Amino acid sequence: MALLNINNLRIEFPSRHGTVVAVDDVSLNVQPGEVLGVVGESGAGKSTIGNAVIGLLEPPGEMTEGHVLLKSEQIDTLSLEEKRKIRGRRIGMIFQDPLTSLDPLQTVEQQLVETIDLHLKLGEAKSQERAVDLLRQVGIPEPELRIKNYPHQFSGGMRQRVVIALALCAEPEVIIADEPTTALDVSIQAQILELMRRLCKDKQVGMLIITHDMGVIADITDRVAVMYHGKLVEEGTTEKILGNPDHPYTQSLISAVPRPDVRLRRFPMVNYIEEEGERTKDLDLSTHWLGQARDFDAVEGPLLSLKNLVMTFVTKPAFLKRNRIMFNAVDDVSFDINQGEVFGLVGESGSGKSTVARMVCSLYTPAAGEVNFAGTDLTKIKSQNELDYYRRQMQMIFQDPFSSLNGRMKVLDIVAEPIRFHKLASSNQEVEQIVMDLLDHVGLGAQAAVRFPHEFSGGQRQRISIARALATRPRFLICDEPTSALDVSIQAQVLNLLKDLQEELGLTMLFISHDLPVIRQMCDRVGVMKMGKLVEVSATEDLFENPKAAYTKELLDLMPRLDKLSHEGLELEDA
Repeated sequence: MALLNINNLRIEFPSRHGTVVAVDDVSLNVQPGEVLGVVGESGAGKSTIGNAVIGLLEPPGEMTEGHVLLKSEQIDTLSLEEKRKIRGRRIGMIFQDPLTSLDPLQTVEQQLVETIDLHLKLGEAKSQERAVDLLRQVGIPEPELRIKNYPHQFSGGMRQRVVIALALCAEPEVIIADEPTTALDVSIQAQILELMRRLCKDKQVGMLIITHDMGVIADITDRVAVMYHGKLVEEGTTEKILGNPDHPYTQSLISAVPRPDVRLRRFPMVNYIEEEGERTKDLDLSTHWLGQARDFDAVEGPLLSLKNLVMTFVTKPAFLKRNRIMFNAVDDVSFDINQGEVFGLVGESGSGKSTVARMVCSLYTPAAGEVNFAGTDLTKIKSQNELDYYRRQMQMIFQDPFSSLNGRMKVLDIVAEPIRFHKLASSNQEVEQIVMDLLDHVGLGAQAAVRFPHEFSGGQRQRISIARALATRPRFLICDEPTSALDVSIQAQVLNLLKDLQEELGLTMLFISHDLPVIRQMCDRVGVMKMGKLVEVSATEDLFENPKAAYTKELLDLMPRLDKLSHEGLELEDA
């Protein structure tokens, strides 16, 4: 008997512009101890299915057909109060966006202990003990200390581990994991996947895992369901789907997975299209506004030079300074990035990668060290006008697309804001034309301009962030996990766009990612960070073929090996 049955599910979102069918006649089942993977492009309806199962469809979305069974008991017709008893206790949910799924006003301890005590009735002392043990299991260092922290005091990857601990804390029968490893580096991803696999096997828990990461699919799933435009186009064993798919969309999707073993000239694109107008044209920068001359001063030597950077956070506040507990998130980091270079930064979640990026763009003030950009030490600048001048030259694509977008603004205004602020267009008509063009080239289309961020999937929101970052025609782009929320098809499109910009405009990039195959394809040199320190800097191919640091070798050994995938006819980069 299946633990979870989803039968003939149809989900619609009515609006004044017509009804959008997000899920159309989808049937799935999950057996005890089985892991079923659901893959497909961003916006294909994957997360909508997960939300429908747990009764968290966002209004005005509604199930118009079909039903959901948990151990043969129909749960989609239950009352709100009855659904609350099921959530967490019988069905655990790992949400895609860790920041918005945690309460910012409560410590991690309060949230975990409350959930454990509510469902398992262990009492406060035992609930606290279990909460600390769960954090230890999901790889949070010093869990006894970190459990007292608030969500904003964790990195993106560490917040995701807290969300996973919350989903596991009440020992549910079924777990719905919506992009559970999106923000995790390979070492923690391997640890989390092993924990999930062991949970399913030992306790016969069923898992529905929604992901765009084919490495996760290959590593953990027993069966795979492939979705396209709300429909189920193919389903089968993991070996069959990855090794010999039948549907042309599945074949194209798998071919777009980045290669971990060799560098390519360009990322392969998903070429299966059902309807006209879904693929954007290749960008011709010779005639495009992004290719127009920029008025930035020429620089001799490296465009960016970091010298002995230190960033310290207080983990335990106290009135007297000597009683405070301090944490060095970045400890004596130095490296240069040359003009036109793509410099990669990798390492575990919490190793200090994003903190370095925030110091570069002056969102954090270093405790010590220098940030020299275009010959100027940004840490010494006092004038806001001068700082704005340099900020126009550097833009950042943040790791968390939802919290970095203003939920009260339409996409048109979000992307147009930096253009208007820096006075880069002469009229509102020109601003709108630039925005529409940018939205088209990041794969959203001009129709996205009139919508709000909450109306998009996680991957679509990240494309909005990328469009906004390109809007000032920057010379330096900080990409903090820019493709972590993107499926492989849109990832290929966006990374090819960034490659075009980098090659034709001489764009310089700091590219932060835990996705090692993407790092190999994108970067000229790579720095490896561990616990706030830079342990190795090397040319990309040297690092992948002959790593020097033991930690780098460990990361590369943990990189997913997709031996079942076929990569034929790909254009290799010249040796």
